[in-house]
Amino acid sequence: MANIHLTRLNLSKAQQQILSCITALVIMGVFFTIFSEYFLNVENLTTVAQQTTVIALIALGQTYVLITGGIDLAIGSNIALCAMVAAMMMPHDPDVGIHPDLPMLLGLSMGLLTGIAAGSASGAMVAFGNIPPFIATLGTMTVVRGLALIMTQGYPISGMPNAFTDMGTGYNFGIGTVYDPDLGISIVTPGIPRIPNIVVIMLITVFVFGFILQKTKWGRHVYAVGSNFEAARLSGVNTKRTIMMVYMISGFLAALAGCLLAGRVYSAGPAAGDGYELDAVASSVIGGTSTMGGEGTAIGTFVGAFIIGVLRNGLNLIGVNPYIQKIVIGFVIVGSVFLDRIRNREKN
Repeated sequence: MANIHLTRLNLSKAQQQILSCITALVIMGVFFTIFSEYFLNVENLTTVAQQTTVIALIALGQTYVLITGGIDLAIGSNIALCAMVAAMMMPHDPDVGIHPDLPMLLGLSMGLLTGIAAGSASGAMVAFGNIPPFIATLGTMTVVRGLALIMTQGYPISGMPNAFTDMGTGYNFGIGTVYDPDLGISIVTPGIPRIPNIVVIMLITVFVFGFILQKTKWGRHVYAVGSNFEAARLSGVNTKRTIMMVYMISGFLAALAGCLLAGRVYSAGPAAGDGYELDAVASSVIGGTSTMGGEGTAIGTFVGAFIIGVLRNGLNLIGVNPYIQKIVIGFVIVGSVFLDRIRNREKN
């Protein structure tokens, strides 16, 4: 009945998928509100938004890759390596001997460039080496995770400057905040909304990369490559460059997510991001991105990421065993891919 109603509204398939995801998100919110008095709470909802930021960013990068018919399994490893590179290149206590004289922005830039480099390696293997995306990114994932472990022999890096950690923990980018010496943190003055910096960065990033995907000529090339690779090549699309760029974007967004995560938890560790590639795929597919290529939207992925984030948070609040949570989320992932295959079968 819902599909009939949506069709009568003359909504496109992508719009129907987004509306369905929003409906599912609302239903989940109502369910968890009924069973937990803490769910519909400003502090809890803020926490959900902060926790979902990393998933949303890497899922956005995964969406670009999936639309071209590929997959990026190196996202989780990129989160760890890029955050560690950024942390190592920032000012630290001279006693730890990690480049105490380099400014924070240089460290952040090096972390983001590392992500782009890792994405370029995957993209080159897929575009120019004709290696299947699964195998290419599996290799990149293993190498990158190994590099992250070698860099500090498995130990995490802490002691980053406040300017870096404020990206993950601060509010309003310092506007309307005062420093409390007793607590050692900046507090937003009364009357000003507490908007986490990390959430603002996420929203801006989703808007920018969503605009690129939906409204630019190059974005249409991405869809063309995923819909029919050979037809896109014959029509003049530089398919190899397009594939390279989507993996570079995925690497960049994973690096950004890693840096924000490190700032939020005050530490960059080699185990960070482990298993996050599954959340990225799940968020993308739930949001309407096809694993067969050619379909997907940034806003759909954004909503899909919040479905995963709300599901995790809600299950924690109602006291579901963490092991059972993995089973539930696993079923959500498999179910999403199964529904995606059904949609593609009906389309064909």
